[in-house]
Amino acid sequence: MANVAKKVSWSGRDRDDDEDGRAGETTPLLNGTGPGAAGSGRQLTPSPFLRIGQLSNVDLNEDVHELETEVPRQRPNEIPHNEKLLSLKYESLDYDNSENQLFLEEERRINHAAFRTVEIKRWVICAMIGILTGLVACFIDIVVENLAGLKYRVVKDNIDKFTAKGGLSFSLLLWATLNASVVMVGSLIVAFIEPVAAGSGIPQIKCYLNGVKIPHVVRLKTLVIKVCGVILSVVGGLAVGKEGPMIHSGSVIAAGISQGRSTSLKRDFKIFEYFRRDTEKRDFVSAGAAAGVSAAFGAPVGGVLFSLEEGASFWNQFLTWRIFFASMISTFTLNSVLSVYHGNAWDLSSPGLINFGRFDSEKMGYTIQEIPIFIFMGVVGGILGALFNALNYWLTMFRIRYIHRPCLQVVEAMLVAAVTATVGFVMIYCSRDCQPIQGSSVAYPLQLFCADGEYNSMATAFFNTPEKSVVNLFHDPPGSYNPMTLGMFTLMYFFLACWTYGLTVSAGVFIPSLLIGAAWGRLFGISLAYLTKGSIWADPGKYALMGAAAQLGGIVRMTLSLTVIMMEATGNVTYGFPIMLVLMTAKIVGDYFVEGLYDMHIQLQSVPFLHWEAPVTSHSLTAREVMSTPVTCLRRIERVGTVVDILSDTSSNHNGFPVVESNPDATQVAGLRGLILRSQLIVLLKHKVFVERTNLNLVQRRLKLKDFRDAYPRFPPIQSIHVSQDERECMIDLSEFMNPSPYTVPQEASLPRVFKLFRALGLRHLVVVDNRNEVVGMVTRKDLARYRLGKEGLEELSLAQT
Repeated sequence: MANVAKKVSWSGRDRDDDEDGRAGETTPLLNGTGPGAAGSGRQLTPSPFLRIGQLSNVDLNEDVHELETEVPRQRPNEIPHNEKLLSLKYESLDYDNSENQLFLEEERRINHAAFRTVEIKRWVICAMIGILTGLVACFIDIVVENLAGLKYRVVKDNIDKFTAKGGLSFSLLLWATLNASVVMVGSLIVAFIEPVAAGSGIPQIKCYLNGVKIPHVVRLKTLVIKVCGVILSVVGGLAVGKEGPMIHSGSVIAAGISQGRSTSLKRDFKIFEYFRRDTEKRDFVSAGAAAGVSAAFGAPVGGVLFSLEEGASFWNQFLTWRIFFASMISTFTLNSVLSVYHGNAWDLSSPGLINFGRFDSEKMGYTIQEIPIFIFMGVVGGILGALFNALNYWLTMFRIRYIHRPCLQVVEAMLVAAVTATVGFVMIYCSRDCQPIQGSSVAYPLQLFCADGEYNSMATAFFNTPEKSVVNLFHDPPGSYNPMTLGMFTLMYFFLACWTYGLTVSAGVFIPSLLIGAAWGRLFGISLAYLTKGSIWADPGKYALMGAAAQLGGIVRMTLSLTVIMMEATGNVTYGFPIMLVLMTAKIVGDYFVEGLYDMHIQLQSVPFLHWEAPVTSHSLTAREVMSTPVTCLRRIERVGTVVDILSDTSSNHNGFPVVESNPDATQVAGLRGLILRSQLIVLLKHKVFVERTNLNLVQRRLKLKDFRDAYPRFPPIQSIHVSQDERECMIDLSEFMNPSPYTVPQEASLPRVFKLFRALGLRHLVVVDNRNEVVGMVTRKDLARYRLGKEGLEELSLAQT
C-alpha cells in the first residue's frame, strides 16, 4: 500500500468538530493483520475494565491524536493519495434512539394531546423550511440577475466602443479582470472561512443523510458562505449553476430551524427541544434537501423523489407527506416573491430559479420512429458523462496532491475565471455566425463585426448566465445557430465545466451539464434535419432537451428524480417517456465505465459511505472476521476514575461502550447488559452524577433527557471536564442511562446479514456476542464500508487516521 499522509477533507483543515473529539471507531484489517497492531499512546491497565481481543488498525498518521490546543502541524508539500483508502476520521451519527430509562419515562409521561402537539410542530417546521428556502433562492436569483446584468452591460458597452476604433484587447482584459476579481472574493471566503461550502454540497448532504458526520456541514456560517459564494461564482462567469447549492442551503436551513437554536449565534429560543437528536434532525434535513430542489427547478415532486433517491437512507410514509409539503411551500414562496419582483404579482409564472419554458407538444411532438434516436442520444450522453467524470477524477487527484493550500486554491479559481472569459471572448471574436436581431430574446446582443441589425450568435451562449443560455438553446427557432458554433461551444464548455467542478468555490454542476447537453443535442437535431431534408419531426429544440437530459444523467446518474424534475421544469408530460429512456440509457452506459460524479467525490474523500446493499460476493465473510477488536467494556457500576481514563486515552478511540454486569467473581461470564455512548458519559461526568464508594445506597443526582439535549450537538471534550482525585474514587451507576437493549449479532452471522441489519436500522454500533452473551467485538460503519466490489472481485480498503 502506498505511503499515505494526511489528506485534505471537505472541511479542508485539520479541524474536526466532532461531538467527542475522537478520531473514529477503531477498526482492524481482516484477521487482525496490518501495521500498527500494537497500537500507540498510553495503554491503560486492564484490571479496572475489560479489554477484549487485540488492537489492530492501520495508523498512517500517528500524530492525528494531538489535541486541538497544540500548535497546528505544517501541511506537507505533497499529499499522496491512494483510492484504496477509508478514512477513520469521519464519525457516525446516532440515528438509533437510546431507549434507556430516561427516554422511556419521558415517553410514558407524554399523553395523546402532547403527541399531537409534537406532530403539529413537525408540520410547522416543514412550512418554515419551505418559506426560508424559497426566500434564500429569491435572494440568490435577484442578486445574481442584477450583478451579472451590470457586468455584462459594462463589458458590452466597452466592446461596442472599441469595435469601431480598435483596441478590443482592452475589452478582453476588462472582462477577464472583472471575472477574476469577483471569483477571487468568492474563493477567498470559501477557502479561508468555511471550506465545506465548496462545490454543490450534494455529496456532503448525501453522506449526512447516510449517517456520516461531515464537520461543519449544516452550520449557519456554512449557509452564509454558500449563498455569498454561489452568487459570486455565477456572477464571475464560471461554468457553474446556482441550482445545485440550493440543496445544501435548504438542508442547512432545515437543520437550524428544527433545533430551535443557533450554537453559532449563541441563541437558544427554547422551542423544538424535543427534536434535538440525530434521528429527528435527519428527517428535517431530508425535507430541506427536497425544498432546495423544488426552489431550484420548480419541481416539488422531483424534490421529494430526489430526497428519496439520492439522499435519505431511511424513509416512511408520514415523512413523505411532510417533505412534499415543504417542497410545495418552497416553490410557492419563490413563485410569489419573484412574481411581485417582476411586476406581475398575480401571475405566478416563476416557479423555480430556472424555468425551461413550456414545450408545445403540438409543434414539438415525437413519433415512434424517434425512440431509437433518443436511446442513441442516451448512449452518447453516457459516454460523454463517463469521460467528464474520468477527467474530473484525475483532476481532483491532482488537486488533492498539489493544490491543497488555500492560497493556491484561490489562485486556481482566479485562473479558471480568467481563462473562461478569455476563451469566451476569443470564440466570440473568431465567430462569424451573425443572426438577425428582430424577434430575438437575447438579453445582451453583441454586434461585434456583424452588420447593422444583426448580432453574434456565439455571444448568446458565452455572454450570458448559463441558465439563460440553456433556455435559449431549448427555444430559439431553427436557424438561430450555425452548426460550427454549437460544435465549438460544446467542446470548449465541456472542458471548462470539467475544470471548474472541484474548485474551491460554491458551485453546482446541474446547469453546466444541461448546457453542454443542450448544445450537442441541438447540433444533433440540426444534423438530423439536414439528413432528412428538413423533416418536421427533426426540431432542434426537442433534441436540445433530450441532449440536456442525456448529459446530466451521464454525469450524475440520477434516473427517477431527474425524469420528474425535467418533466416538471418543462411543464410537459408528453416527454416523460423519452426522457426516462434517455436517462436510463445514459446511466447504464455511464456505469459501465466509471461511477457517478457525486459517488466518485465521496470515494475520493475516503468517506465510509454505506450503499443500499452489501457487496454481492461477501457471503463468505462473517461478523467474526469484520468486527472491531478490542472492545472497551464498562461495568454497570463503574469507578469514575476508570471512566475518565478510558475517555482520555488516545489509544482508545471508541465512541460506544458495551456495559457488562458488575461481577466481582472473575470466573463467571460478564454478560452484556447494555450500551452507553461517549457523549452520554461526558454529560454524566459534567453533571457529576456519581456517589462515594461508602454510600452506594444513596440515590444519584437525577438527570433528565433535557440535560443531554442541551449539550447536543457539540458535546464538550473530556479534556474540558475537571474531576478531582477524590471524585475519581467515586462510583457511577450506568443502569439508568445505558441502552438496555442494544442490537447484537452472533459472531457467525454473514456480512450481508450484518450489513442489512446495520444499514436498515441506521445503527452506529452493533455488538457481536458469542453463545454465552459475552462481548467479543463491535461492528461499526468503517468495518462494513471498507468492503466493496472492485473490478477484480471483493476488495478490502485500507484504513488510515487521515
